[in-house]
Amino acid sequence: MLQVLFVLSEMVPYSKTGGLADVGGALPLALQQLGVDVRILVPWYGRPDLNEMHRFCSVNTPYSQEAAELWITPNRPGIFFLRYPDYYERDGGPYQNAQGQDWPDNPRRFALLNRVAVEMAQGRVSGLDWRPDLVHLNDWQTGLVPYLLDLETRIGSPRPATLFTIHNLAYQGRFDSAIMAELHLPAEDFHWQGTELYGAFSFIKAGLIYSDQISTVSPTYAREIQTEAFGMGLQGLLQQRSAQLTGILNGVDEVHWNPRADPYLPAHYNARSMIGKSQCKAQLQQSLGLEAQPDVFLLGMISRLVEQKGVDMVLDILPDLLQRGMQVVILGSGEKYFEERLQELAAVYPGRLAVRIAFDEGLSHRIEAGVDAFLMPSRFEPCGLNQMYSLRYGTLPIVHHTGGLADTVVDAGDFARDVERNGFVFSLAHSDDLHHAVLRAAALYREKSAWRHLQNQAMAGNHSWEHAALSYLALYHLILERRKSVQ
Repeated sequence: MLQVLFVLSEMVPYSKTGGLADVGGALPLALQQLGVDVRILVPWYGRPDLNEMHRFCSVNTPYSQEAAELWITPNRPGIFFLRYPDYYERDGGPYQNAQGQDWPDNPRRFALLNRVAVEMAQGRVSGLDWRPDLVHLNDWQTGLVPYLLDLETRIGSPRPATLFTIHNLAYQGRFDSAIMAELHLPAEDFHWQGTELYGAFSFIKAGLIYSDQISTVSPTYAREIQTEAFGMGLQGLLQQRSAQLTGILNGVDEVHWNPRADPYLPAHYNARSMIGKSQCKAQLQQSLGLEAQPDVFLLGMISRLVEQKGVDMVLDILPDLLQRGMQVVILGSGEKYFEERLQELAAVYPGRLAVRIAFDEGLSHRIEAGVDAFLMPSRFEPCGLNQMYSLRYGTLPIVHHTGGLADTVVDAGDFARDVERNGFVFSLAHSDDLHHAVLRAAALYREKSAWRHLQNQAMAGNHSWEHAALSYLALYHLILERRKSVQ
């Protein structure tokens, strides 16, 4: 049986700041269902309750004054929670304090996670008679593991294979080079072909340089990050490693996101009977104070309110859309400027624009089910999940042609591709292009049979985690075969 150690910094339902947590909560389970023996290592930030857990063992490392502890829960066997109260049990989030500022000791906090991962990978954890064939790392917070394992080989210790997955290249774990001495890392590796990135020590570069294979979360994003526009300064390195770079599209949790049984919805529906979707629309309008108009074109957006997500483009076109009689629902939080501008517009257009500055899981489900089309004009989007949720709910996405959005949404007017059309795509990250795409969608919405046909095609798509897990399993075997061939 293939044995895999899966290391990450957050996972649902225990912690979440973004899509990485969704991957951690779903992909290992899907791999286990394919017969892979997956063990997970993740920091414990305060959930689940300690009463649900028990201590497994202590782990001594040079990266902590006291021994770190691994805790497990009978509810999810195979998950090892790294507990070190001084580092992880704090008010605020996994990476930032309550004021939104990065924890100043982040390099030490996540170096400890990496060091414990190496102890597990090398079979040096007391009471754990298990050693992985492969270690699967995720984002900069785990980028030291391939490097530390390479240091093990320099003293004659064999190591497992490594796969490093990029979920968002914009976050690079760059810190002052002085941290290397504190982490007992050799200074001779601090150069442009090693761990140095523009004068700083970079966790993500260590992962990219020293891992056996690199993956990212969509095929298009794998190509994009090799370009100057999306490479975030690492495009040269990624071009050099292009033969070891693979894009695998994330999946969605088809149990949690299922319009046939979603507990957050006031009515359920499926592709054969969409009556429940109309009821969801009516309830959404009523609950958010929108005018009760069943035939109005209702747009939704659920997003971090930052420039990357194209919020500025949405702000540019909102007045015209609302003056044309459309309705818009926006849920999210982010930069104060965007929050305030949206709230100001909502006051100008009562009954047409509803803005909720919050994280609300239930409302996000009701928006996906209740709106007719979903706005996702991200300037870049490594994978994206909301567009896939929208497809499952018969809510046609309007997206910028980038990353995972380009891999999952096919424009309604694109007859050249031999795939089912399921949404609306615009090519340039510009307000005019987004505006034109929305107007195209609104025009087609008035053609009920054509709109219904697109909904059917959207809901028939397969974006399951099982499909993604099969691709990862094939990649695991390829990595192991390549290692055997060079040993």
